Amino acid sequence: MNLFWKKLFGGITPTAKLEKDEAELVKAMHRYAEVEKSVELAEYKKLSHIIKSAKFQENKKILKNRKYKDTEEYRVTKKYKKLHNSPAIKLYYHVLESDILKQFLNFKKTPDYELLGDKKKVQASENLRKFKQFEHSKEYKTYIRFHNSYIIKEYEQLETKIIKPEFIKANEFWANENRWHSTPEFTQQQRFHELAKNEDIIFYINEKPERFKNYRSLKPTFKDEFEWNTLDKSHWNFGFHYKSDQLIASHSFANEKQANNAGKNISVENGILKIATKHETVTARAWDVSKGFIDKEFNFTSDVLQTANTFRQKRGMFRAKLRCAGNVQHAFWLGADGKLPHVNIFQYDGKNITLGNANKNVVDGIKITGLNASKFYIYSLIWSDKELIWLINDLEVYRTASNIPTDSMYLAFNSFISQNQKGSAGSLEVDWVRAFTIA
Repeated sequence: MNLFWKKLFGGITPTAKLEKDEAELVKAMHRYAEVEKSVELAEYKKLSHIIKSAKFQENKKILKNRKYKDTEEYRVTKKYKKLHNSPAIKLYYHVLESDILKQFLNFKKTPDYELLGDKKKVQASENLRKFKQFEHSKEYKTYIRFHNSYIIKEYEQLETKIIKPEFIKANEFWANENRWHSTPEFTQQQRFHELAKNEDIIFYINEKPERFKNYRSLKPTFKDEFEWNTLDKSHWNFGFHYKSDQLIASHSFANEKQANNAGKNISVENGILKIATKHETVTARAWDVSKGFIDKEFNFTSDVLQTANTFRQKRGMFRAKLRCAGNVQHAFWLGADGKLPHVNIFQYDGKNITLGNANKNVVDGIKITGLNASKFYIYSLIWSDKELIWLINDLEVYRTASNIPTDSMYLAFNSFISQNQKGSAGSLEVDWVRAFTIA
């Protein structure tokens, strides 16, 4: 696969942009999750449901648009004021409390009351004249008119009603032209508008959570940003891994031109892991298929790095940001206890990039051209029960459903020079490596 045109016309996102976009996406995803479980968002959603309901909106219209004169409180107050200010009713209560009325009513209970019908006796008695005069007075006629009347009963009922605290409160409420602003509903509405201006809630509402779908399914299981400076402080071991502890791990192969240097060619500087391939002559242990371990003189040194004793995983996503240089083979791969299965997430042969899967003595892979391996790219493998998918940055470059591994596998990096290569000094630089399980 030639990626030259993909790279030229934007078919593959530049590494720096991809990292920036992914970092922003992960940050947004975490922020979304935090806001989603916040008290403020729960309150906003609750208030939104209330305020946008037909019941709330109808009640708001009533509270804002109803005229005071259309209320029961207005009718009661107006009726009461009319009766309270009536001269006749005022006179009635004035007479009701007067001494002359009390005297007259007591007088009416006596036999002498009958004497009021005798003009001569009335003329002869000052007391009878006083009662006779009161009986024909406006005051007494007002008393007779209103005493035990419906209108007085109504007035007194109204008076009892308007002095009750709940009536006073309701009357003051409906009499207030700005009554809406004094309601709990208005307070709810104001709080809703306040929350609607909250930056986190604005972010949450405008966010499209479906864009987090792929990232939400990833659970980090391994991460190395290379902040250590010695191997014993890391998750890595140098040398190859073998199931038996009795087998020698630190060695090279007789058909290669570099000696693996027991971790001496591995360094970390400014957060970058580096496996250096150096042009130097050394004598080191090498495995020969027919002779076993032999001592061999090599013209180059390099190294192998793996997590066999610290991290293994079956299925998931495995990623590394790396670059390499030199007429050297560099690889990022997954290994198991035996020679197979073996999955190359990235391999560079000094000219081209290859990737693929070896299992059951079958090799399944692809060659990538048109990509400058000396530039940082992110090489990824997605491993499921059904298939293996390789990506360079965000571009899928290969997938296969053949020879899916069934072992838990470890991470490994190494650099080597094959027998057919001229070879040179070079380097494999890794900015970071990460692994995830996929839900």
